[in-house]
Amino acid sequence: MDALDRQIIAALRANGRATYADLGRKVGLSASAVHERVGKLEATGVITGYHAVVDPSAVGLGVTALIGVHPTDTADDDDLAVALGELIEVESCYRVAGDESFIVKVRVATVDDLERSLGRLRRIPGVARTRTTVVLSTRFEGRPNPATTGPDA
Repeated sequence: MDALDRQIIAALRANGRATYADLGRKVGLSASAVHERVGKLEATGVITGYHAVVDPSAVGLGVTALIGVHPTDTADDDDLAVALGELIEVESCYRVAGDESFIVKVRVATVDDLERSLGRLRRIPGVARTRTTVVLSTRFEGRPNPATTGPDA
């Protein structure tokens, strides 16, 4: 991966619907050259997919919470991760160092829904306890890291 690939990645992160011609103009390549590079980035797993960024509140998911999951002494982290992934309200799951094994981000419609979600989560075998932080507002989220996508990386 070279500086041009990084520029293409940065442009796609800013606008995943950009055409190859648009990308080519941004990085100084032909549309066909960009198409070939994007294909290689996809084939090698650098680009893993494309998605729409949706306002959670606009689709009825107005409550976001970060939940720390403390495992039991006998819990298997792989089994716990699979079970967390089966909860539809879990948007992200991070394996972390410290007392907690995982931090999960959940999005639900109401605080009552959050309470029900916590109940389901706490009933998962291997969960000893949880620690929940309710998000009051999101200042930014999912922004590209210029250290990994910029031309100087």
